[in-house]
Amino acid sequence: MQGLMMNRPLMISGLLRHAGQNHADTEIVSRLAVGGTHRYTYNDAHRRSRQLARVLLSLGVKAEDRIGTLAWNSHRHFEIYYAVSGMAAICHTINPRLFPEQIAYIANHADDRFIFFDVNFANLIEALVPHCPGVKGWIALCKREEMPANPIPNLHCYEDLLAAQSDDYEWPEFDENTASSLCYTSGTTGNPKGVLYSHRSTVLHAYGSAIPDGLGASARDCILPVVPMFHVNAWGLPYACALTGAKLVMPGPHLDGASLYSLFEEEGVTMSAGVPTIWLGLLQYLQANKLKLSTVKRLVIGGSAAPPAMIRNFDEQFGVTVLHAWGMTEMSPLGTVNTYKQKHLALSAEERDRIRVKQGRSIFGVEMKIVDGDGNALPHDGKAFGDLMVRGPWITSGYFKSEGGDALVDGWFPTGDVATIDADGYMQITDRSKDVIKSGGEWISSIDLENIAVAHPAVTEAAVIGAAHPKWDERPLLVVIKKAGHEVTRDELIAFYEGKVAKWWIPDDVIFVDDLPHTATGKLSKLQLRERLRDYRFPGA
Repeated sequence: MQGLMMNRPLMISGLLRHAGQNHADTEIVSRLAVGGTHRYTYNDAHRRSRQLARVLLSLGVKAEDRIGTLAWNSHRHFEIYYAVSGMAAICHTINPRLFPEQIAYIANHADDRFIFFDVNFANLIEALVPHCPGVKGWIALCKREEMPANPIPNLHCYEDLLAAQSDDYEWPEFDENTASSLCYTSGTTGNPKGVLYSHRSTVLHAYGSAIPDGLGASARDCILPVVPMFHVNAWGLPYACALTGAKLVMPGPHLDGASLYSLFEEEGVTMSAGVPTIWLGLLQYLQANKLKLSTVKRLVIGGSAAPPAMIRNFDEQFGVTVLHAWGMTEMSPLGTVNTYKQKHLALSAEERDRIRVKQGRSIFGVEMKIVDGDGNALPHDGKAFGDLMVRGPWITSGYFKSEGGDALVDGWFPTGDVATIDADGYMQITDRSKDVIKSGGEWISSIDLENIAVAHPAVTEAAVIGAAHPKWDERPLLVVIKKAGHEVTRDELIAFYEGKVAKWWIPDDVIFVDDLPHTATGKLSKLQLRERLRDYRFPGA
């Protein structure tokens, strides 16, 4: 016997309709890439998103078409999120920090039909055009007077397109499992792989992230997502804010400590979210200028581990609670948030510190387990560590176009992390099973960097590992064996990377050695190499 409840689909458009109707005058504020501040309401955003849906229809966009973005956090990017998904197309956010060849690969693999871009990426777009023949048009996110002068074919002005359309548009309803958005991850070696979210998974993720033991979003909040909208949909905050009616503040490209502080104070921000590097910059700015935060109550830190000293400083010096969180692109991304249970409130500060450095407890919708090398489940005792596996309604079941083959193991997704889970459900990452490097919340492939190094005529073998860095969490360290009879300097090897990878991928230092450790099967042993160099520190760091 089934229940007698209405079967209404969970639609992304429903989030914005709800915000437009019930939080009509709540503001969305944006610092623009071209300068200045824009402010309007959820009601305005809902109206303009409907206009944009009509624009897309006029351009011939159909259901399931992929529509790309290369843009910062702004009200226009917010409109694209809802208009593209709401009309049953797929919003594909692309990371502009990637190397242009990677961006072209991703856009072509996704079969993007149109790409929206902020005007400060005009030079990048001009370089991409010859390599993206499937893109029918490029849409600059600006007014007519701000249009770039670059010779970009099939170039459109966003505001002109909107002005030509009415907002007389009814959001269609369709199967809630329909694809809604697409993000690519480079968390493994080789080409990036696409994670394809659905309307259902996105709405459920918004619910899960907004609960009190999640991120705790509400209509009483003013939320500023520092995490970019091209980075796992800004951790779902553009959806959670519409769901709850929270005021939304978009920082654009202005992510330095001074810019963030002024936005926090001017707009009354109560919560923000980003990677540790951003918060380190803000913390240093506050301390150097003897400033206080008058409205901020909590900061969500994810992407890489939050240093314990940073957590303490925000708490003790500024009265700000740091919510340590963890997740992955494949998880939409939120998996865990570190909040205390009632029994922890009576503990000493030192005892609570031992809890809050962990990645936290899973929110409802995410199941976790740890397994040994044979796939056997390990106890949740806070001591046993094993490969972390997850499953849930907003966790991927496979990659776009089946790249990489079967992504699941017995119905569970292997995260690539090694972790412990204690009896209270708190998970802590202890290591990574793959050798990718995480720098400032972004993945860097060690194998890709090694392949470039060994292409140098003076290098016979190379290894790249992540070495601890006080600002970026990890930075790549290149370890090289020189060919007999050849000479090459540190600076020459670093320069060899220029033009081959994004600048932030380039190793920070080079160490020359006579040998590299190998396993019994002849494979390079990163484990032994990291142990050998465990005391290494970058010059000046």
